[in-house]
Amino acid sequence: MNLKRAALERHYKLKGKIEVVSRAKIESVEDLAVLYTPGVAQPCLEIQKDIRKSFDFTRRNNLVAVITDGTAVLGLGDIGPEAGMPVMEGKCLLFKELGNVDAFPLCIQSRDPETIVETIVQIAGSFGGINLEDISAPRCFEIEEKLKKRLNIPVFHDDQHGTAVVVLAGIINALKLTGKEKHACRVVINGAGSAGIATAKLLHGFGFENIIVCDIRGIIARDDKSLNQAQMEIAGITNHRLRHGSLADALDGADIFVGVSAPGVVTADMIRRMNQGAIVFAMANPVPEIMPDLAKAAGAAVVGTGRSDFPNQINNVLAFPGIFRGALDVGAGEINEEMKLAAALAIADTVSKEELTADHIVPELLDPRVLKNVSKAVREAAIKTGAAGVRKEV
Repeated sequence: MNLKRAALERHYKLKGKIEVVSRAKIESVEDLAVLYTPGVAQPCLEIQKDIRKSFDFTRRNNLVAVITDGTAVLGLGDIGPEAGMPVMEGKCLLFKELGNVDAFPLCIQSRDPETIVETIVQIAGSFGGINLEDISAPRCFEIEEKLKKRLNIPVFHDDQHGTAVVVLAGIINALKLTGKEKHACRVVINGAGSAGIATAKLLHGFGFENIIVCDIRGIIARDDKSLNQAQMEIAGITNHRLRHGSLADALDGADIFVGVSAPGVVTADMIRRMNQGAIVFAMANPVPEIMPDLAKAAGAAVVGTGRSDFPNQINNVLAFPGIFRGALDVGAGEINEEMKLAAALAIADTVSKEELTADHIVPELLDPRVLKNVSKAVREAAIKTGAAGVRKEV
C-alpha cells in the first residue's frame, strides 16, 4: 500500500514524467533568424530534395515514438489508451535515462489494426523509430508486420522482442552454470501471446531445436485447426513430435521452463518432474507461475522472475534502450533477428565469469555496462547484415 500511495503522490506532483527541452537558445535576433524564419527555410529545402536529410537536419535521428492502443497494459489488461499513458511516459523516461534516446508517447484510440497501422504510417516521418507497446495479441503481430513492410525505420514491439532478448540472455548464462547444451535441451514456454511466441522464435533462431509452446488449453500442435495465424506459424517450428497434453505433460522431462502466462499455474511436482538442473523463468507479474523458493525446493537450479524483489529479474529494460541506441547510431532501417541475437549475447556477456552465480545470471537493471555493450553489439550486427544506413524514400 505504501508503494501505491507513493506512486500516486509522485505522479500527481510531477504532472508527467517527461517534458520537451530546447536544444538551442533564442537569445538574440540573429538566433531567431537562423533557427526560425527566414533561415529555417534552408534545411526545409534540403529535405525537400532528399527526405533522408530529415535525419541530418532535425531531431528525427534520435526520436522514437512509443505507441499503444491501451489493450494490454502491463498486468492491467485492456484499460484504454489514456489510462496507459503513465506507462508510455515511463517507457519514454527509460529510453532517455538509460539510452539517451528521445521518446514521445502516443496513445491511439482505435482498436482496428488497419487504422492503427495507417495512423502510424502517416506520422512516421517525424520519428527515427517506432516502439509498439502494450498492444494485445494476436493483433500486435499483424500491426508490427504491416508496419515493417511499409516503413523505412526500425519497428520494434518491445513486449515481444525485448522480452525474448532478455530471456535468451538469461538462458545463455544459466546453461553455463548447469552445463546443459542448447541442442540437447527441451524448452517449454507457457503463454502463446506476444512474448511467448517471440521468445520461441528467438530461441529457435539461436539453435534450440526442441521447443514446446503451451497456451491455456495445453500443448500447441500444428494439427490443431483452432490456432490463430501467429500460433500456427510458431507450431510449424516447435513440437516436432506432435505431442499433446497439458502443461504438466510438457514439463515432464523438460530442461527449461519459460512462463509468460498466469500466476500459480506451475506446481512443485511439475518442477520435480523436470530434468536435473532445471532452469525456471516464472515471469508472470505480479505473482509468478511458481514462487522462486518453491521452485528451488523442488529442484530447480536457476530461477528467474519478472519481479525486482527476487534475484534474476528478467526485464525488458536490459534490452530496448541499447537496441534502439545501436540502431539509431548507424541509421538502421530495421531491427533484424541478428541484431536481437547480438543484443542477447551482449547482455549475457556483461555478467563476467567471476560474477556469474545461480542468483546472478543477468546484469542489474541499472548496470551502466549494459547500454555500452548492447548498443555496440547491435551496431556491429546492423553493419554486418546490411541493415545500417539503408534508409530510403518510401
